[in-house]
Amino acid sequence: MEIFKGSFFSGSLSDVVLRICFVILAVHLVLISLFAVYQTVRDKGLSNVPKDSPNYWRVPEAQLLLISALGGSVAMYLTMKAIRHKTQHPKFMIGIPAIMVLQIALVAFIVWLRVF
Repeated sequence: MEIFKGSFFSGSLSDVVLRICFVILAVHLVLISLFAVYQTVRDKGLSNVPKDSPNYWRVPEAQLLLISALGGSVAMYLTMKAIRHKTQHPKFMIGIPAIMVLQIALVAFIVWLRVF
């Protein structure tokens, strides 16, 4: 089709599929990073609320680690360092960088397989 010549959708089907997958991955990483920053700042804000208050609801640590594992590790780590939240917890100061290393290893493995 002449309409798509030279556009995002030009090239072989596998090239187009890879471009679409890359865009989806990029959008996912942006959204999960924004959510990681939001949840980290929110948890920091709620850390001063008394536990007997009706508005007391902290973000569970498991949820923060899950958000990190889903792609928000860099944003969460930088946010925690910037606002000094959970920086004394080894679970986060060792765990999140470990998640980042695993994510980098996964990307390196995918590149090594020459998927992209």
